[in-house]
Amino acid sequence: MPEGLSAVLGMAPAAFVLLLVVIDPFGLTPMFSVLTAGKTHQERRRTATKAVAIAAGVLAFFIFAGGWLFDYLGIGMPAFHIAGGVLLFLIAMDMLLVRHSGLSSATVREQNEAARRADIAVFPLAIPLIAGPGALTTVMLLTHEQGLATSLMVLVLSLAVLAITLVMFLAATRVERALGETGINVIMRLLGILLAALAVQFVIDGLRASFPGLASG
Repeated sequence: MPEGLSAVLGMAPAAFVLLLVVIDPFGLTPMFSVLTAGKTHQERRRTATKAVAIAAGVLAFFIFAGGWLFDYLGIGMPAFHIAGGVLLFLIAMDMLLVRHSGLSSATVREQNEAARRADIAVFPLAIPLIAGPGALTTVMLLTHEQGLATSLMVLVLSLAVLAITLVMFLAATRVERALGETGINVIMRLLGILLAALAVQFVIDGLRASFPGLASG
């Protein structure tokens, strides 16, 4: 196996876990239930499918065009590692404390606006709930200056996580009944711990790249 391909496949498990934690299908399922309350089974299915498809398109854009956006704005990778790590850490705190600050869920005003919309698939389901700040930051961190093979791998992993999200949405009622609010919160806290550790690692990587002397210290 070529060394480059081996390296890409080697990072796949960690990348998958990171995307799963950040997109957080378990945490999104109760929100989907609330936003689609009163809809028929067919309407919920259409809404879930459309929302996941739109989120996939948004993530794909950032996977393949994120590097160009970085270069156009003059943003260095070390700076984005640090900023992205801080953002992901704040999201991890939301998950650990089971609170909703708007980083990983819709705000109260956004939910009220969504309630007045006939179609909530685009807003707030696709953006900012599924393809939110954390997910967009993550795919850009994973793919920037990593080559086409890595970008394709991240796209495949993102689609896999989105497929899980779609399954969770379609089975939202049964999932909530089986896990209950306590069970969902426990899962969110466990995923929050993993995300916090990964976020700190991003910050460390950014600091080392910015200040090479730290690596040898």
